[in-house]
Amino acid sequence: MPDAPSREPRVVYRDADLLVLDKPSGLATTSPDGADCLASWAREHDTDAPRLHASSRLDAEVTGLVTFARTSRAIERLTEARAAGQYRRYYLGLARHAPEPPEGEWRFPIGRDPRDPRRRVALPKGESVRARKLGARVKPRGACAADSAWSRYKTLCVLPRVCLLLLRPETGRTHQLRVHAARGGAPLWGDKHYAGPVREVLEDGRVLAARRVMLHCAQLILPAVSGTELLVVRAPVPDDMRAFYAALGGDPEWLAPEWE
Repeated sequence: MPDAPSREPRVVYRDADLLVLDKPSGLATTSPDGADCLASWAREHDTDAPRLHASSRLDAEVTGLVTFARTSRAIERLTEARAAGQYRRYYLGLARHAPEPPEGEWRFPIGRDPRDPRRRVALPKGESVRARKLGARVKPRGACAADSAWSRYKTLCVLPRVCLLLLRPETGRTHQLRVHAARGGAPLWGDKHYAGPVREVLEDGRVLAARRVMLHCAQLILPAVSGTELLVVRAPVPDDMRAFYAALGGDPEWLAPEWE
């Protein structure tokens, strides 16, 4: 079970078709029974919406922007925008080590971990294709089918104990950025499920703990449903992530970069 939310969700943008919320850590986007999640909070605070459909999801530990379609036409428009590459999401992540090269893309296919269905694994493309072709009944031990996945990344700042990354998923697989960062040699601070570091001993002897995955969805670019213009929506990095970055020597000003 996730920890209790660190703060209340916040409405960042709302119009006749769209609702964008800033999700805190400790709150799942959706839940099997529809309770105690961001979607239920949205329903309680947006009672006049014809419908509410989460067009994107964040892991419980991850913070930042989540978009809800409030109408059927909004669902259709956002689906079209995603297929056309017009629905763009930008994340800030803190890693212990910088990836090499400092800017590029990760295209590792992602599938379920055969040892734990709650986790995901990134596989070499050839291996995933072979596993899929063999089929579930005759897979070799340890193999799993995987779906194509694509993430862009850019290193913004490198310090001895922390690296600031700008991440942009082009597909929407479960745990995609976390799995890709780990497979790319830059596991995120606090991501104990994907080999991320969780503690650092500072020079004064204090132990600094990353109590969650240090990943935040900071900007969305998406089309307006009734019109041709693009909407740009941003959410500042929450206090816990800012404090953690500063404690490792980072300048919090870097947590508000110049976006593409």
